[in-house]
Amino acid sequence: MTINNEIAQQIDAKRAFGIAVCDKIARSIAKLGFPENTAPKPPHFDAAVFSLITDPYNQSQNLAGFWYDAQQQRIGQIKFNSENGVYAEFDVVQNHPSKPGVFIEAINAWGQPDNIKVEAKLLDIPQ
Repeated sequence: MTINNEIAQQIDAKRAFGIAVCDKIARSIAKLGFPENTAPKPPHFDAAVFSLITDPYNQSQNLAGFWYDAQQQRIGQIKFNSENGVYAEFDVVQNHPSKPGVFIEAINAWGQPDNIKVEAKLLDIPQ
């Protein structure tokens, strides 16, 4: 089996989980309350560029995907681990629409297929 076939098989195996993570991130972005047409576009699982990465703990090969903007700047990642967990981060990089003085850096997601958690990474804007 070539590495490309292995990546394709892992993408297929993780697709439903990855789509669920992307949906959670999209709902989290929507809940922030951006005015129409100003919210960042949420990630789409199949738009990620995938590769296999080695888990430093157990040396297993795990699927990782990265999202890029039109200028080829990385704007997010999704990494699956060997315990069937996931960690994802997707850049928002905008001021909070309803909390003056708060900047939204990203949305983080983590968990298992039946328990995906999401959280906005908020930063205070220096005065």
